[in-house]
Amino acid sequence: MTRLIVFALLVVALPARAEPERFYVRGGVLHVMPFSDSRELQLSNVGGPASLAVSDGPVRGSGTTVDTMTMPAAILGYRLRSFGGRFAVETVLAPPVKVRFHGTGTLADESIAPMALGIPTGVPALGSELGEAKAVPPVVTMVYRLLDREAFQPYVGLGGSLLIAYDARATNAVLTEVSQPDVHLDPAAGLVLQAGLDARIWRRVRARIDLKYIAFMKAHATVENIHVRTPGLPLLEEVAVGTATMDVWVNPLIVQFGVGVDFW
Repeated sequence: MTRLIVFALLVVALPARAEPERFYVRGGVLHVMPFSDSRELQLSNVGGPASLAVSDGPVRGSGTTVDTMTMPAAILGYRLRSFGGRFAVETVLAPPVKVRFHGTGTLADESIAPMALGIPTGVPALGSELGEAKAVPPVVTMVYRLLDREAFQPYVGLGGSLLIAYDARATNAVLTEVSQPDVHLDPAAGLVLQAGLDARIWRRVRARIDLKYIAFMKAHATVENIHVRTPGLPLLEEVAVGTATMDVWVNPLIVQFGVGVDFW
């Protein structure tokens, strides 16, 4: 650890060269604000007693949203020698994030199966909490510095991202009262638009504010083996509802602040 600190101090103290340094890192905090939109929840494979209360198709007026997130993160970059060093390849380094899904509209406020043959089922509304998953969203962009001056370096970038989710599970009390359903999230790709500003603080030390918008990122979730309790039906304690699918356009705006150094 001591050697690492000494190495970092030596790098910072080195004078800037005429030729731009090739590697750089900016460590700080990252905030994700999803501009989420969704299709209506779709039910399928509904059969047996459940078909008396619900049917295949959309749950009208239902919707899904995604939580905001804040976490430590860093930007790692490599400047290309061509075009005067104005182009660079960047990626974001961050721990896995926990993505939380929430129900909106009728999905949160109304029972998806209120009546069966005119008899109240006793199935309550789901409420806002639906489920969560851990995710690794790698981001890679090509950055172009509009001005390559010592004090300020505004830049723009373009790239791609891929949301890879794992350990997905339902956290809703109604959906998990009987048993835990099977939840799966497909990988979701997106187009990254980037802009920001690097500002020199001292020697090789720079501060950065970075904005990224990820467009066309659609998360497709499938929930299978759903069983719900039906306290209002005297002959049935529970029913198998079937399969539910959700399509959510996440489309997050990512704001990142960081301070770091340029290496050789």
